[in-house]
Amino acid sequence: MARSTRVLGIVVQVAAVGIASGLMLLRVPGLPSWRTIYGEDYPVFFTGAIQQPWHLIQYAGYVQVLPQTIAQIVRYLPLADAALAFAVTGAAIAACCALFIFHASAGHIQQVKLRALLAVALVLLPTAPLEIIDSGVDTIWYLLAALFWAMLWRPRTPAATAVAGVIGFVAAASNVLAVLLAPLVAVRLYVLRRPREHVVSVGWLAGCIVQVPFVIQGIHGGRSRLGGHRHATPGQSLAFYGHAVLLPSLGWHLSWWLRSLAGVNGATAIAVAVLVVIFGVILATQRQARPFVVTALTTGFIFAVISVTMYLNPAIVKPLPTYQDGSRYTVLPAFLIVSALIVGAGHALRSPARGHRIHGTSFKPVMAVAALVVFLASTWAVDFRYAGLRSQGVLNWAPIAAKWEHDCANSRTGKIIESTRLGYKTLPCRNITP
Repeated sequence: MARSTRVLGIVVQVAAVGIASGLMLLRVPGLPSWRTIYGEDYPVFFTGAIQQPWHLIQYAGYVQVLPQTIAQIVRYLPLADAALAFAVTGAAIAACCALFIFHASAGHIQQVKLRALLAVALVLLPTAPLEIIDSGVDTIWYLLAALFWAMLWRPRTPAATAVAGVIGFVAAASNVLAVLLAPLVAVRLYVLRRPREHVVSVGWLAGCIVQVPFVIQGIHGGRSRLGGHRHATPGQSLAFYGHAVLLPSLGWHLSWWLRSLAGVNGATAIAVAVLVVIFGVILATQRQARPFVVTALTTGFIFAVISVTMYLNPAIVKPLPTYQDGSRYTVLPAFLIVSALIVGAGHALRSPARGHRIHGTSFKPVMAVAALVVFLASTWAVDFRYAGLRSQGVLNWAPIAAKWEHDCANSRTGKIIESTRLGYKTLPCRNITP
């Protein structure tokens, strides 16, 4: 009986990942995401994999191990299927991160339905269609959300511990901004004493060590934002946090409706007032939820402010309903706001005396949780599918693949020269799978 239950659990989780991946693929309008190739997947990672198989390269001042690994694997597939592989892999990794968060949040959210709601919140993130959805290059932003929860998790089995360690390594080795979660590592080292509790910390540290030579190379080559002079001021960084994180946390389309109603500053003030009231109630009434809420909101604030401080453009480029420069920097803080809301809702449904859910839960907490669920569901419905950079700033892959195959078939040197937005690339035809 126990074995059949485990098998059923595995089947349900695999099905959930498949459904979540399919939903994410459907969120991009226009030419389907599985027929387009997006961002650095094409001009940097895929062409780089063809030029130098299984060779890590520095890009934008650091190394992105996971996107480059995806590109290396895609290279072995038929060329015509490259766009499909990037899109499906990106959606599947995001869905797996959501499944991981479902398990890792058990210590903070006892109710299975609320943990499922948290996982869905990552899959249906309102701002995802703007930039990060269905690609290999932007899997690193979903990984950061999983890393945050991995830092707070105390896995009970060796397999779960190993998964947390892998997430720690891959996240840090793929996104240099994972170093901003160092305070969580420090707290974990202080609170937990057994060595097996620190596998995720070791994985995170190993990933950071992998980044070091590439970051140094980027600084010396003038490609790192650490050594640049175009940094945002504190005022600009705080404005970005208010306008691009707090305001859209109520929903992307709702944020633009509020902008039209009260202007950007007025709309932000409304969003801030709503969040202050909600979190004020949570902090005042849910004592056990306070550490998580404070940690989540502080981590998100620090992450957003430091990220945009190092990169000025998101702070000065005017956003549009279909475009928000630097929206990737809002993924973690926005998701942590929702996480804090759901954790607070979970604690509201517990018994004050014993910390467990009881049948006699008062009417007010139940109604508050129901209102949260209705609000999130309506927001996700409105923001499920809309045109963003992911659907507009892409390349139709079929003509590119056909041209590559044609040029290779007629090449006398065994190489072709491809023009990308980052310059010309010489590609050996022997490394292209027709």
